[in-house]
Amino acid sequence: MKLAKLFVAFVGAGLLSGAAMAQESGTLKKIKDSGTITLGVRDSSIPFSYLDDKQSYQGYSIDLCMKIVSAVQKQLGLTALNVKMNPVTSATRIPLMANGTIDLECGSTTNNLERQKQVAFAPTTFVTANRLLAKKSASIKSLNDMKGKTLVSTAGTSNLKQVTTLNGERNLGMNIMAAKDHAEAFLMVETGRAVAFAMDDILLASLAASSKNPTDYSITEEALSVEPYGIMLRREDPEFKKAVDTAIANVFKSGEINRIYNKWFLSPIPPKNVNLNVPMSAQLKAAIAKPTDSGDPVAYTTK
Repeated sequence: MKLAKLFVAFVGAGLLSGAAMAQESGTLKKIKDSGTITLGVRDSSIPFSYLDDKQSYQGYSIDLCMKIVSAVQKQLGLTALNVKMNPVTSATRIPLMANGTIDLECGSTTNNLERQKQVAFAPTTFVTANRLLAKKSASIKSLNDMKGKTLVSTAGTSNLKQVTTLNGERNLGMNIMAAKDHAEAFLMVETGRAVAFAMDDILLASLAASSKNPTDYSITEEALSVEPYGIMLRREDPEFKKAVDTAIANVFKSGEINRIYNKWFLSPIPPKNVNLNVPMSAQLKAAIAKPTDSGDPVAYTTK
């Protein structure tokens, strides 16, 4: 694992009245004792968590995490709280959460039942689906069109695991490759080393929109799975989870989620000022109206 550079931000606030309301243990105690909260962030998960042209981390998930940071700071009665941005990858995010390196993971992580055995999740903040991106010239309309061809996905993702399983079940004979991150996977399609990239559709759309030739690519209509995203935290830490869940619920209830969503999905975003123009889905609207941290895809079906 490459050495990650820590980017430190400083969150200042006016004098905060009142002591911490909750029992301080686990992560809350760790944060209060150190005066620091560490966020796991991604380099190329546009528009959720990524590095812009000024080498600054930003995105939809980071904005939501900063709402949690502010709520935790207030709850702990701290006049200031240091925020460390610790880069993670799909492969390292869960181990770094489990060993205490990061306190929140602010990226594009699917909440599923298997991962819930290792980590916990805040209420779902986005709902997407696993699809394929390929060059239009390749004429890939579904996974079955990939028979005997090279497919890439990102190491450590549920997408990679799913297409590996489907490859065997459908006897497709695909050559499946694992890229270190989303940017590398997209580059493999761009340069012809892979025919298609399997990943969450919103990430595929973001990468294509930010590429040199956006109109060269298409995304399949076939959805291989439903993928609810959630901010990740450690398991068996009920006090911290309550603080995180309450912060997200307040963002939903106040309507602030609409401003944050519009900023990243319906407005030009850095570094290229591309507007993804992705309206909020019915599934996400339902999850905002009734917050849930369910890892069961069935929970996100709408009538």
